[in-house]
Amino acid sequence: MGWIRENIDFPIPKSQTETVVVPGRNSPIRFTEALGSVSFEPRAFTVNLSMLGTRKKFNELVKSVGNQFSGRLAKVICSEEPGLYSIGTLQLTPSYDPLEGRGELVIECSDADSYRYHTDVTEVIVSGNATVSLQNDYMPVIPVITTTAETKLTWKIGTDTFNKTVSAGTWEFPELQLSHGTNSVKVTGSGTTTFRYREGCV
Repeated sequence: MGWIRENIDFPIPKSQTETVVVPGRNSPIRFTEALGSVSFEPRAFTVNLSMLGTRKKFNELVKSVGNQFSGRLAKVICSEEPGLYSIGTLQLTPSYDPLEGRGELVIECSDADSYRYHTDVTEVIVSGNATVSLQNDYMPVIPVITTTAETKLTWKIGTDTFNKTVSAGTWEFPELQLSHGTNSVKVTGSGTTTFRYREGCV
């Protein structure tokens, strides 16, 4: 779009922390992982763009970018990591130095989702009876399951075993939340079963 990317600041989001100091105790009570996983605050990031040219050219470039992105919820992908994107509301701040003939455009976001998402949706397809291994990045996610015939699904979380028998259709089970790493699900049925989910990481 005619801009040069000067630098980009994409820090890891801060975790949500809550502590209670109890009189008589040497250590506070920490609720950071009270629900079994860490929750994060909204992600904030900054992208600095620049250009060299006349004020007229600068105004045209700012107008072009502003019309498309100012105040809008947008996906942001860094060229160094094309497989990941962040999503948040963009705010633009332009400035121009007439002595140097140099313009700057700062793109800021303070309310982006905590996780960065994979650009490609993960899809795993099995036919008939099988034990499927669902690989997942750091973000907990619930897969969308599509079956073409009556199917029984069996999986474990910790020491608890879950069983679901479903007819042909599309299903989501909140208790089937994929954690980081490999998640195994046993599929019993004569049809085709498809697992679809979007992975994410910090």
